[in-house]
Amino acid sequence: MQKPTALDARSTEAKQGLERSFAVLDLIAARPCRVVDVMRDMGLPWATAHRTVKKLEKAQFLMLNTETSHYEIGPRMWHLGSAYLANNKMLSTAISYLARDRDIRGVDVQVVERIGDFSVVIHAEKRQVQEISKAQYGYHIPLHAGSKGLVLLAYESPEFVSAYCSKPLEQLTPLTIADPDALRERLAQVRSEGFAQTEGDVQTFTGSIAAPVFGAKGALVGCVCFVYLKKVARDHALMDELKEALLLMTHTLSVSLGWHPGQV
Repeated sequence: MQKPTALDARSTEAKQGLERSFAVLDLIAARPCRVVDVMRDMGLPWATAHRTVKKLEKAQFLMLNTETSHYEIGPRMWHLGSAYLANNKMLSTAISYLARDRDIRGVDVQVVERIGDFSVVIHAEKRQVQEISKAQYGYHIPLHAGSKGLVLLAYESPEFVSAYCSKPLEQLTPLTIADPDALRERLAQVRSEGFAQTEGDVQTFTGSIAAPVFGAKGALVGCVCFVYLKKVARDHALMDELKEALLLMTHTLSVSLGWHPGQV
């Protein structure tokens, strides 16, 4: 058996450094933090955490907020992300659809994808007068919270769902599902009904309804979510219109992306 060479050792070290950098970016994208937070959360020596963060800052993947002393995602990450969005077929199809359809009202419309364990809003349009916080482009929440997260999780593989349910489930509000068995039951309901609707589980004053978007061969590519103030849910006629508009939109997007009815 051949002994590892110095070149092998350097290659392994470089790979570990790259993986560590990706993990730091994931951590700070989810929650801006200090070097000491990176050290504690990732179990790294101070020197390693500091060196990794500073390299990422120098390359503009991270930036230091001098007011909070916390590191945040930097402009180079925006550059990479914008290139991804420019080539995102679901997003471009959804924007074209929304440009033609002006009848959707009373909600914030979100186009959403799963990134890791989060549902991430990659496009948002305001179709109401009132302001809803945390509904804008770029906002992300855990998959077990909100209708969009439940939809994205419900159509994932059993292996992914099992692994996700084995992790601690954070409660954003008292109505957020935090029990794994209750979550599995809810996901089965979402798959059976073809959409999810929740109220007060992300923010106490909002509700939402979401439905999946599929691509070729029936693969899930994301979802569309309508977010509204809770008082909107009391207008049953409007809610029926919103559900019909949502399902029509997601069906149209799915067909445009190569999906055929009966594949899911």
